[in-house]
Amino acid sequence: MTTDTSSRAADLLADHRASIDRLDAILVYTLAERFRHTQEVGLLKAEHDLPPSDPAREDKQIARLEALSREAGLDPAFAKKFLAFIIEEVIRHHRKHQS
Repeated sequence: MTTDTSSRAADLLADHRASIDRLDAILVYTLAERFRHTQEVGLLKAEHDLPPSDPAREDKQIARLEALSREAGLDPAFAKKFLAFIIEEVIRHHRKHQS
C-alpha cells in the first residue's frame, strides 16, 4: 500500500469515527430526553393509580419500530430487542414511582 493510499484510508477512518462519535452523542441525548418523558408518564400513572405497563401500547410500539427499522435498513430483530430493553427499563422506573 502506498503512502497516499494509507493516508487516504486513515482520513476516511477518522471521518467515519468522528461521525460515529457524533451519532453516539445524539443517541445518548435522545435516550435521556425519552427517559425524561417516560419518567413523567410514570409519575402520572402513579398519581392516577394506573398500571406501570401498557401491553397494547408496547405491542404497537414494537410493530412501529420494526416497520421503521425496515425502512431505515436496520435489522428489525435488533430494533425489537433494543425497544424491549428500553421498555423494560421504563417499566422498572414506573414501578419505583408506585412503591
